[in-house]
Amino acid sequence: MKLEIMKKILLILIAFIFASSPVFAIEDDYSDSPFWEDKEEELVLCEKSLKEKLNDVYHLEVEQIDKPHFLLTEILTKKHSEDSIWETTQLWTGYNADWTEYISENGSTDNHYNIYAINVGLDGKLKNNNADYRIMLHYTPDSNRDFVQNLFADVYVATNKIPHHRVWLGNSRPRVGYEGGYSPYTLPFMLRSQISRNFGSVRRLGARITGDYSLVDYDLGIYNSSTYFQSFFPGTDFIGWINFKPLGLTDGKYGKINIGGGLHAGEQDVNYQVAGAYLGYEYKKMLLNFEWANADGYNGPAGYAINKKATGFYSTLAYRFTPKVQGLIRYDEFDPNKNVSNNKNREYSLGLNYFIKGQALKLVFNYVFCQNDSVKNSHRLMFGTQVLL
Repeated sequence: MKLEIMKKILLILIAFIFASSPVFAIEDDYSDSPFWEDKEEELVLCEKSLKEKLNDVYHLEVEQIDKPHFLLTEILTKKHSEDSIWETTQLWTGYNADWTEYISENGSTDNHYNIYAINVGLDGKLKNNNADYRIMLHYTPDSNRDFVQNLFADVYVATNKIPHHRVWLGNSRPRVGYEGGYSPYTLPFMLRSQISRNFGSVRRLGARITGDYSLVDYDLGIYNSSTYFQSFFPGTDFIGWINFKPLGLTDGKYGKINIGGGLHAGEQDVNYQVAGAYLGYEYKKMLLNFEWANADGYNGPAGYAINKKATGFYSTLAYRFTPKVQGLIRYDEFDPNKNVSNNKNREYSLGLNYFIKGQALKLVFNYVFCQNDSVKNSHRLMFGTQVLL
């Protein structure tokens, strides 16, 4: 009943925003793209030859790593004519994979080439910042789903019609946990933490509203409880997350602090819920964070788990030695079923990221020691590559 009331309230809010709000421009996750550049600069870019644009890509230096940057933005972005309702459209593609060597406790080895993301996307923006859309196709093979279920990833329209806010309609990745809402192209390690791998990182069909202020940001939405278009509305999910930023008005002088928490509550035959909390501090080249989550049933990437009580946490320390080199360490603990004793999985990770051109072109090395209560311990050596065009 509560979910139905929340659903009606959110739909009324969205209808009001689309119908009556003035138009404003806000900063977005894709501010690197020409969508947000000055129009005069766009005209200059259009006058460049293909050879000149490729030369710019070769000499490009990207220091920002908290947002994805695409190498061929200038080449694959089209600016439409004055009489068109469209301002720009951008084609892009992304690839993320690694070669992993598995070493068991008894010394036996195995290796695999793992593909985590093969994406092709099309982003479009209406003039006057009225709305934008994204269509992202996901070609990564998955044995648990058929080709069509796995194909459509981000498929949404969005608008920035009120200041500091963004309204989304369609299929997108909601924030189930702090790291669970990350793009795969901005993760510090090749793999997400165990709580994110089990509880979060799933795209859902629904409506959401995000807000971003100096001292607080939030993400609230109502979604179909089915994932990957496997069934038609078997239930409803509410997913909400809020971050408080106590140093948000200091312009980074003392660093950045994020204190966050959220809830994923839904139903599919029975009710389930996941609660989480996050604390992070970033100062100059250093990042330290901690995230915890507890589930009484959950609906994550591995599927729908009813009556399964699970919990976990992780902590990461990262330091950027140079603009191109970042080192990381992480402790990650997960209990997949609290009703079963001696069942915890612990991962001790070391990471090294080499940003050739930010997140657009990077090399990754991860070492993971897996200490398990119920199975033999093991080691993983991971050599990864990421390319965004």
